[in-house]
Amino acid sequence: MTEPPGRRERKKAATRQKIADTALRLFLERGYDAVGIREVAAEADVAVTTLFSHFASKEALVFEQDEDFEQRLARAVTGRAPHEPLIPALRREIHALVRHCTADGAAPTWRMIDESPALRKYEESMRLRHAETLAAAIDADLELSRTATASRTIARFVIDAYALAREAADPEAAVDEIFPMIEAAWEARRPSVRAWE
Repeated sequence: MTEPPGRRERKKAATRQKIADTALRLFLERGYDAVGIREVAAEADVAVTTLFSHFASKEALVFEQDEDFEQRLARAVTGRAPHEPLIPALRREIHALVRHCTADGAAPTWRMIDESPALRKYEESMRLRHAETLAAAIDADLELSRTATASRTIARFVIDAYALAREAADPEAAVDEIFPMIEAAWEARRPSVRAWE
């Protein structure tokens, strides 16, 4: 008998969340470097192969919402209403991501990340990948008509805005301070219309 559509995906998502929650709890209790993959799998009551079918590396266990964040950034571009300006849409999404990542209880996780060279390196590679995905979404939107370089630049600015705001004493105010600069950079690359056209 086959499972109805949706049930299998829900079970996979629940297993993934259980593994991530278990890993984070163990990392925070014992220290990131003191906990091995086998311990996480055993504590989550899954096989090591099951863990690796959900997470490509030990570092990925800490950044379990990585793919969701990446997709949300792309959707901030592709899901805009017709003729909605790009930068306000990205600003809203960065505000939402910053609120999520600075919510109560997040500080110990970020402290752990900041103290681990392996996690900082993984976070940097993740941010570069997010910037490339965001740049591709911007570049694919013909209504925006900017060069690939301009799209990549703005994408990097947006990803850096997230990182800077997350580390700021007042994350919301930091987003509000940074985004006018991003908007100015975006507008500076607006294609000019020649007077004789």
